[in-house]
Amino acid sequence: MSVNAQVHFSKNENNKKSDKTLKPLFPKQAECSYVSCYCEENVWKLCSDVSIRIPIELDRCFVVFISNPCRTVPLWKQRAGREDDRLVIWDYHVIFLYSVDCKTCLVYDLDSELPFPTFFHKYVTETFRTDQVLKSDFHRFFRVVPAKQFIQHFASDRRHMKRPDGSWIKPPPPYPAICTSTSTHNLDEYINMDSDSGPGDVFNLTDFVQRFYKIEK
Repeated sequence: MSVNAQVHFSKNENNKKSDKTLKPLFPKQAECSYVSCYCEENVWKLCSDVSIRIPIELDRCFVVFISNPCRTVPLWKQRAGREDDRLVIWDYHVIFLYSVDCKTCLVYDLDSELPFPTFFHKYVTETFRTDQVLKSDFHRFFRVVPAKQFIQHFASDRRHMKRPDGSWIKPPPPYPAICTSTSTHNLDEYINMDSDSGPGDVFNLTDFVQRFYKIEK
């Protein structure tokens, strides 16, 4: 990362406490529900799993939608990336955050090559790098939604994954589409990065980092 990057981490901030003291929120990554190109549903399943197994932890969990008005967000270290740095440009992406305590935040990204989970500071450094060297069309914005709210209100009929002729761009998950008593599809409300509408709160990269980066003292 450049010394001029928006996000700076000092050397001693990389010396995080051993994750041996952290209880795993999820089983092994391979045991989690996962369908390629359905990141929002993969994360919904993570939220649902926490709500069933360890509901006391749900208030510490957050869902983060990453996108921008152009729907062109570069992310590094993604399994779908083809170059050495595993860069991919998504229209949007979704990750799961677990704010363990006042000093620790973990990121669970089922599409990342980074460990599952990864400490927040490492994930940000490796995955987002900086907006400072990118054209404005590629700047990342983050809609942060409490996990409890997400599993109660999110709905998707998967229309965004269908071609005009009705065929699937990518095969859908084997379970029924996620819906609520009031909606069958509201995905765009989460992808939209207008801070004046939609669930949760919207941040730019700098403010997102300030919101969740916990420095161990």
